[in-house]
Amino acid sequence: MKVDKYHDITDQELLENFYAGHDNKWLGILLERYTLLLLGVCMKYLKNEEEAKDSVQQIFLKAITELNKYRVEYFKSWMYMVAKNHCLMKLRDRQGKIPAELTEKLTASADAGADTETFWENDKTLDLMTQSLKELNPEQQQCVTLFYLDKKSYLEISEQTGYSLLQVKSYIQNGKRNLRILIEKKLKNST
Repeated sequence: MKVDKYHDITDQELLENFYAGHDNKWLGILLERYTLLLLGVCMKYLKNEEEAKDSVQQIFLKAITELNKYRVEYFKSWMYMVAKNHCLMKLRDRQGKIPAELTEKLTASADAGADTETFWENDKTLDLMTQSLKELNPEQQQCVTLFYLDKKSYLEISEQTGYSLLQVKSYIQNGKRNLRILIEKKLKNST
C-alpha cells in the first residue's frame, strides 16, 4: 500500500503551492488524491472501465491546462464538474444525444415546478452557481460554501466562523435564496 507523505497537507494548501510556483509536482499530488473519485464518477456515467480509465487521464490533462489559466477556489467540486461534463460530452459523442434519464432530469429542471434537487443538477446551473456564489455577501458566501460544498453542520459552521446558530441558519437560507435568484437571472439573460 502506497503511503501519501503529503497527507498532512490540505487540498487547498497543495493548490496554493501550485499557484505560487506553478510546480506541477503539487498538482500531481492533488490529482492523485482524486483518482478513485474520478474513476467512480466516470464509471457511473460511462459504464465501461477502460473508457473510464482513459477519461480520468483526459480529465487530468484538462485540469492541468485549466488550472494554469485561472484560479479554482473549491477544487473537489470543480473536479467533479469537470469529470461530469467530460463524461456527458463522451456520451453525446457516443450516442449522438444525452441518455434518456439525463434528458428527463434536464427537462424537469426547466419546468417551473421542478424540485430544488433537480434544479441544482443542471450542468449550466452549476456553472452559474459558481459565478453567483462570488456575488453573495461574505457571510452568506462563507456559510453556504461550508454547508453545501464542505458538508459542515450548522454547529460546525458556528464554531468555525463565530456566528451564532441563528445567524448561520439565516445566512444559509438567505444565501441559498439569493443564489437561486442570481442564477435564474443569469439563465434568463443567457437565453
